[in-house]
Amino acid sequence: MSHRDWGRMSCKEMSQVRHVGFLTLNNFSMIAFSNAIEILRMANYLLGQEVYQWSVITPDGLPVEASNGLAFAKTTMLDNITMPDMLLVCGGVDVQTSVNSSVIKLITQASKQNVWLGSLCTGSYALAKAGVLDGYKCTIHWENMASLREKFPYITFMEELFVIDRDRCTCAGGTAPIDLMLAFVFARFGKNLVAEISDQFMVVRARDSKDQQHIPVAARVGYSHKALVEVSALMEANIEEPLPLDELARLAGLSQRHLQRMFNHTLNMSPMHYYLNLRLRRARSLLLQTEMSIMSITVACGFQSSCHFSKSYRTLFGYSPSKERRKNQHTPAIHSLTSNTNMQISHS
Repeated sequence: MSHRDWGRMSCKEMSQVRHVGFLTLNNFSMIAFSNAIEILRMANYLLGQEVYQWSVITPDGLPVEASNGLAFAKTTMLDNITMPDMLLVCGGVDVQTSVNSSVIKLITQASKQNVWLGSLCTGSYALAKAGVLDGYKCTIHWENMASLREKFPYITFMEELFVIDRDRCTCAGGTAPIDLMLAFVFARFGKNLVAEISDQFMVVRARDSKDQQHIPVAARVGYSHKALVEVSALMEANIEEPLPLDELARLAGLSQRHLQRMFNHTLNMSPMHYYLNLRLRRARSLLLQTEMSIMSITVACGFQSSCHFSKSYRTLFGYSPSKERRKNQHTPAIHSLTSNTNMQISHS
């Protein structure tokens, strides 16, 4: 099932989210937490009424410190408030030590109440530990990705900035909560309010579910794979004029056969497929962030013909380059799940 397919299934439910609960764990990421809440606050401010409300929750109702040493003073227990429409688990540093039986119990309690469950930064670990992500797609900060893939084989970990799969929503932390919460605002109020919020926070482009985390190759494959890291760096440095396989192998001091085997075994793809994806993701950034012509982008990303570029782009992203640009010109790039809806602003 594609991102767009399971995105459409969630769109109506996303528009019903009014009350968001933030479950803060010890050493939670303050930047991730603040970025999420600020989108809701700004929506209220611009519309002139409280269309969103939020609660900061801990298992015992007492404040916990963020990783920067600050604490949010106004906290409560889940039992002391009306059940929120969505519960976001806010993780951060050393998340494994922060997920105890009380946290698991609270997440399990919420999962039985037909609410959205989600996470910011490393909060996905808590959801996974509670067993509520089995069979779902999700994401987490790239530093935790490799270990959790091994630990939780029944969960599909994606490398995107945020992932929405049915009634689960997870994001990588940092500034990614801005994009996640804008997706919810889009589902309920449409593109105009999203554009106004983006202007207030000087967000140049609200990123969508096709935008991936920038994961250092060394972190992706392990720091012992020095040759693969070196080859990847060569690829990134030679986007406009891609190096052939034999040249990559020669510069890395490897045989072509060994290079092929190394990429297939470690990244589950050929070196040239990996190289192609690098070039296409660079092309998408140029399409969405610059006014370069499509032909100029074609050349800048090492494609010999516009036909090859367009076909390859459509295969990876589901749109032709021209359609991707038109879509971005007419609406903020929030999430593909909203592409087939025509939502009006509702103050209900």
